[in-house]
Amino acid sequence: MIIIDRSRCCYCGTCVATCPNSNLELIDACLTMNADCKRCGICANICPVGALEVVHEHRL
Repeated sequence: MIIIDRSRCCYCGTCVATCPNSNLELIDACLTMNADCKRCGICANICPVGALEVVHEHRL
């Protein structure tokens, strides 16, 4: 899962431009992620303000 910290996001669009699967959208200053996200973490690594975080879900 990728968590978007909207209080930190500056809506620059860097993550949208770097997503290899085009799963992020920036519409009217609102960043959204669609359900097809592969959780590769590229967007979180490239975010200049650290507004994205990859949280790995562990199954027992």
